[in-house]
Amino acid sequence: MNSETGNLPPDAGKLAAQWARLRARLRDEVGETEYRNWLRQMVLQTVEGEIVLITLPSRFLRDWVRDHYGDRLRILAQAEWPKIKRMDFRVSTAAQAVADGVPADAQCEVEFSTEGEPSPHAALRSNAAPPPRQAEARDGDWMAPLDQRLTFDSFVVGKPNEFAHACARRVAERPAMAGFNPLFLYGGVGLGKTHLMHSIAWAIRANHPERPVAYMSAEKFMYRFIGALRGGNTMEFKAQLRSVDVLMIDDLQFLIGKDNTQEEFFHTFNALVDAGKQIVVSADKSPNDLSGIEDRLRTRLGGGIVADIHATTYELRLSILQAKAAQAGVEVPVKVQELLAHKIASNVRDLEGALNRLVAHTKLFGRPLTLENVPEVLTDLLRTHERRITIDDIQRKVAEHYSIRMTDMFSARRARAVARPRQVAMFLAKQLTSRSLPEIGRRFGNRDHTTVMHAVSRITELMVEDRVLAEDVTLLRKMLET
Repeated sequence: MNSETGNLPPDAGKLAAQWARLRARLRDEVGETEYRNWLRQMVLQTVEGEIVLITLPSRFLRDWVRDHYGDRLRILAQAEWPKIKRMDFRVSTAAQAVADGVPADAQCEVEFSTEGEPSPHAALRSNAAPPPRQAEARDGDWMAPLDQRLTFDSFVVGKPNEFAHACARRVAERPAMAGFNPLFLYGGVGLGKTHLMHSIAWAIRANHPERPVAYMSAEKFMYRFIGALRGGNTMEFKAQLRSVDVLMIDDLQFLIGKDNTQEEFFHTFNALVDAGKQIVVSADKSPNDLSGIEDRLRTRLGGGIVADIHATTYELRLSILQAKAAQAGVEVPVKVQELLAHKIASNVRDLEGALNRLVAHTKLFGRPLTLENVPEVLTDLLRTHERRITIDDIQRKVAEHYSIRMTDMFSARRARAVARPRQVAMFLAKQLTSRSLPEIGRRFGNRDHTTVMHAVSRITELMVEDRVLAEDVTLLRKMLET
């Protein structure tokens, strides 16, 4: 064991019993499958002062346990050792030996030194059967790093992506299921393709740890193939890649024009599908729209499920912002979320980047996150070329904000749910355009200029009395001006 971790307490037998109880409680909470996949290889290193030190056999496993189970482990540890305030997780070669041979589990015994006393760096071990090989070691360098944040739990589902999400879930639960092989995900930049790819890989690792997974970008596939050609070991390349159970290739469009690489991918594709292995591919366009891809490969790619991830809607962008703010534990005013959802419609990455920048600015400078300081912080993201705001722009934006029909702006309806948004639109038309009152009236169903004057006067008064209305008008104005 690592000599820097300190000594076990003198009563090693009591410690072993406490560690066994803690693990048993954890197993009962998470279930046998989840415990076996992620937690059985924990080794208790030391309990000293306010710190419990646990070692695991790999960086991947250490990070996963720390991020997903660290808080719960600390609570369970405090039940056994009330003074504990922190859990430390480290990688240990001794823990690797435990992982390869005898994992720490319910039946614990203390490792003794040659003198018959408890070893000063003892680990609690088990007589349980060896676990399956770790996904990290099994997948080797075929596996690109997976982002722990990109899981199904953190994926926000909406109309534009619900079909792709459902297909990804099905493949993760039952790889190589008839009709779902291959799974081809496509859509524009920053819409969630890579998030779903990572989610599938994480879920297969958790639910089917015995299945080797190879996830990489198309660019990495190409470089690995070129390296094999130069090194004269293409047969080894073919054998290694075709030994996996799940092959995932991200951004397939980068193989366009790479004829030799396409050829190898095609043969690998056929070999894996014929052997009942799962293929998952993503690209920016559908198979039929990928120019430069051989017809035989295009046909095979479209032979399973092709799922489109559409551009995000306002509602989905708002849901994503709400989820990200909740994950970050930050209070983001509703009006700020609405402004970002309206203005940053290109892709989710820009949306998340804008939120992250606002949160960082707030923490660094200690300033409250308000609607007023958004343009200052996000100047480059919100900056657009100067344009003339039209009455049509105002009517459309106000109708969208209040969820009324565009035709209500011109109708004779006088219900408050319609009349008040119409007055707001008239007010903004007077503030943001150079149109005369009679002209504005004509654009609102041939109303008289006095109606416009009344609307401007009424909204001006209400903005002093009604905070919600004032915020609505401020938000709409910012969305139209930026």
